[in-house]
Amino acid sequence: VKVKIPFGNKHLDAIFSVPEKKPTYGVILTHGAGGDMNFPHLVSLAAYLASHGVLCLRFTCKGLNVAYRTKAFKAVVEYLKLCDDYKLSGVFLAGRSMGSRAAASVICQLSQGDDDDDGFIQGLVCLSYPLHRPKLQSKLRDEDLLLITCPVLFVSGSADEMCEKQLLEGVVRKMKAPKKIHWIDKANHGMAVKGRTADDVMEEVNAQVFSWLRENVQLQHK
Repeated sequence: VKVKIPFGNKHLDAIFSVPEKKPTYGVILTHGAGGDMNFPHLVSLAAYLASHGVLCLRFTCKGLNVAYRTKAFKAVVEYLKLCDDYKLSGVFLAGRSMGSRAAASVICQLSQGDDDDDGFIQGLVCLSYPLHRPKLQSKLRDEDLLLITCPVLFVSGSADEMCEKQLLEGVVRKMKAPKKIHWIDKANHGMAVKGRTADDVMEEVNAQVFSWLRENVQLQHK
């Protein structure tokens, strides 16, 4: 279902992937610095989640400024919260690369304000979280991660040039939130692995994300 989400005086293009049965939980998903919501990994994850009973709303927000992307993400959260078509008990925020930074930033802002007393946001999924710029490992983008208290899942490639394995593990040790890292062996920032098809890697990512979501909300599958 295609929708346009109001954002200031503009609109964000978005697509709902809707499960057959009425969903209780949803995931809001966005892309990295390049690309848009039709990035193959996002399309694949959205379809997988919907087929397993989780509503997925993915959206496009161009712009390389994290603050701008965060505002857009917030607008999408508000939209879904007030959306009469789907009365959800809670939502997980998810993003790829820069999108996951924006998602983390939204959760920080909402938890510091009075906006999220209702616990609508259940957790955060970071796909290829860009912990640092390539080869610039002295400056970590970890400030939001250290403030988050809701459950966080990282799915990262063990050869990601923007997320050195030991550095992410160090940040995760300092985090207050319940957290889990799933390493995709030998994958780079784009989740490409020599000798494996993209579909094969996406299947691993999708299954990990879903099983983590299920653990965190005990989704009832009857």
